Amino acid sequence: MSKLVVLAIGGNSLIKDEQHQTVEDQYQAICETVEHIVDIIEDGYEVIVTHGNGPQVGFILRRSEIAQEKENMHPVPLVNCGADTQGSIGYQIQQALDNEFQKRGITKKAVTIITQVEVEKDDPSFLNPTKPIGRFYTEGEVSNLKKQYPRWIFVNDAGRGYRRVVSSPIPKKIVEKEIIELLVKNGYCVIAAGGGGIPVIRDNQGKLEGIDAVIDKDYASSLLASELKADLFVISTAVEKVCMNYGKPNEKPLDRLTVTETRKLIEEGHFAPGSMLPKIKAVLSFLEHGGKQGIITSPEYLRMAFKGRTGTHIFSDLVLPST
Repeated sequence: MSKLVVLAIGGNSLIKDEQHQTVEDQYQAICETVEHIVDIIEDGYEVIVTHGNGPQVGFILRRSEIAQEKENMHPVPLVNCGADTQGSIGYQIQQALDNEFQKRGITKKAVTIITQVEVEKDDPSFLNPTKPIGRFYTEGEVSNLKKQYPRWIFVNDAGRGYRRVVSSPIPKKIVEKEIIELLVKNGYCVIAAGGGGIPVIRDNQGKLEGIDAVIDKDYASSLLASELKADLFVISTAVEKVCMNYGKPNEKPLDRLTVTETRKLIEEGHFAPGSMLPKIKAVLSFLEHGGKQGIITSPEYLRMAFKGRTGTHIFSDLVLPST
């Protein structure tokens, strides 16, 4: 089989900015990103696509709130929002891929797998939820919501109001791993683990049960790449290369790093916790679980990055990067 790549596409591949958030805008952004993905496939790689879903889940939650306020409709649980976005975003990526395959005369089909990701029910994050979701609420609204949903937790967000926070547990197992693997071996381009996957836990009888939480998309993608023994784990984001001192006059792009070198940079505080640090840690997790190489770059530079001409490449300490 060709080299296997797990490619995690970031938010800029779905929603470019606040002025382009409609479903039509999202599809246009996806089509542009898909052209670069198919470049890689055309070069002989097998690609599994994963994606984020943060804004889309927020939209569903707000629609649900409005429907409940106006028409007394039942609310949509967060865990179902994740499943809904896997279907809707997966459909758009799948359609865009199939259209691009047809345009280029490539005999290949895309398929979306609604993916569950198992987490541990005693994950420490369940004791300290920190991931904000949904809109801002007033103190009075929070009081009413607490009566309806006593388990919900709210925090005051810098004076802008209150937001609900949920846990962000560490992903432990891709439930549909064998199905994804089978489809890839049969030549399909798979879209999986959207939004970090649907978080599930096992009860005492071993049955799966969905739980309201948010799994980091890049961590889940890293786990998927590790479980499938992918040759490459790639994170597509908004920048061509990871940089030290990003946005400052002494900004320095990073080309090739080992795990040891990357860990040193983390310890020195070079990567922002809310943006690049989770991506770097996701790549390191892949490499520390047997992977050989990770790449971070933007969609338009994917093909050049795969040829080693740009992007930030992080290698296992067992693999010496070529200079």
